[in-house]
Amino acid sequence: MIHGIGTDVCDVRRIRSSLDRHGERFARKILSDAELVTWRSRTGRWPERGLRYLATRFSAKEAFSKAVGLGMRMPMTWRLCEIGKLASGKPVIVLHGGLKEWFEARGLTAHVSVTDETDYAASFVVVEKKADE
Repeated sequence: MIHGIGTDVCDVRRIRSSLDRHGERFARKILSDAELVTWRSRTGRWPERGLRYLATRFSAKEAFSKAVGLGMRMPMTWRLCEIGKLASGKPVIVLHGGLKEWFEARGLTAHVSVTDETDYAASFVVVEKKADE
């Protein structure tokens, strides 16, 4: 049963502007520790790729917050929601701390898709409630 659907389109230029103004502090606010490692690595090799990584993560977390119906209020925080990936490259949502506890207590599962193209990053999240057994 679908619990919620969230979508977000993020202007990559807006993320670039925030990064220019606030530097790595902006990335540390948005990204989990694991995401921060990936962002630094990508930024070091190819800054544009790092920027797009940050924009897709920002977008996916916004879409997830909409799908669960919390917006950006507790227990939803930027750093407790991580966008990871399987060995196949498929993106997955990995939750931590109080957000993970809140999500699991409600029997929810999530599916995420992310994409970026030139000036925009977009994400789509579907959250399902597990069927009662």
